[in-house]
Amino acid sequence: MSKNKKRGLIERLNQGPVICAEGFLFEIEKRGYMSSGEFVPMVSLDNPEALLNLHRDFQHAGSDIVQAFTYNGHREKMRVIGKEDLLEPLNRAALQIAKDVAISPMGDEQNLMAGNISNSNIWNQNDKKSQLEVEKMFSEMVGWAVDEDADILIGETFYYAEEAYTALKVMKETGLPSVITIAPYGENIMRDGISILDTCKELEQRGGDVVGMNCHRGPNTMLPYLKEIRRALKCHVAGLPITYRTTDDHPTFFNLPDNNGCSCTTPHETTFPTALDPMQCNRYEIGQFAKEAYNLGINYLGVCCGATPMLIRETAEAVGLKVPASKYRENMENHYMYGKNKRIPKHIKDYRNKA
Repeated sequence: MSKNKKRGLIERLNQGPVICAEGFLFEIEKRGYMSSGEFVPMVSLDNPEALLNLHRDFQHAGSDIVQAFTYNGHREKMRVIGKEDLLEPLNRAALQIAKDVAISPMGDEQNLMAGNISNSNIWNQNDKKSQLEVEKMFSEMVGWAVDEDADILIGETFYYAEEAYTALKVMKETGLPSVITIAPYGENIMRDGISILDTCKELEQRGGDVVGMNCHRGPNTMLPYLKEIRRALKCHVAGLPITYRTTDDHPTFFNLPDNNGCSCTTPHETTFPTALDPMQCNRYEIGQFAKEAYNLGINYLGVCCGATPMLIRETAEAVGLKVPASKYRENMENHYMYGKNKRIPKHIKDYRNKA
């Protein structure tokens, strides 16, 4: 296939798995280009080269979608940090950077560039004024995404069902394919009292092209719900967990305890968001999630908060894809102690259980 041509999202999903990297907040913060806690994606203006490199790294790892980094880049968040005047420049810069990467693929086909809207954190189910404000915020961001030639639109991390419905309504008005994913908190129900499954059913009825879950939950506490969603829905389903070991007692990463013997305390009393490292899933856990989800018939797969290029590669390879980064996948055969290469000295191999 020519690099000047590309299949649409639904065509790709009908033919096999589609990989999407998102959850850039933690990775870009670890690279030193974002303030943790505040989590505003100023990187598109302050350090555009760093953002471009991030997208390239995920593209190299196998992401089919280049998702514009506009999460938390909405009007209300920009008001909070006193930079509302930079709202449109930030959004357009993020979209343009994503587009530049998408049209310069490392494989045989252009990537899809996605515009992005997400939880506003001001939605109030009892306040019509707040709801109208959120809809206006979504509309302006979606408008900029359309202007910058987005191929698809993603609405993500919604914990109010009605806010997700509003986001989908705004996205559907553009005619672009829409991905809509929810992120319920630890009560295992949407904040407005609607069940996870019923929310997804309603999103499908309202025209979501891809419906599912992202963020907040690791593989162990997301997969059970994805099984229900996949059985109940006819549309394509999405599954993009965080990369942390959430449990039935702690279904999300917001109050996840560190039971690994850490002797220090965080200044804000919770491990989220800056001390989650000991609870990180390893690559095999992420790969196993992708394989199980794919075997259920879930074709839209990825990783949210905690995502690294290595974990995206693991996701892609778990569903049978070979990506540019596959060239550098692990090769323990030649490890100096644990390998099996005949040139590795016996006295080194024999010592490995004592190392």
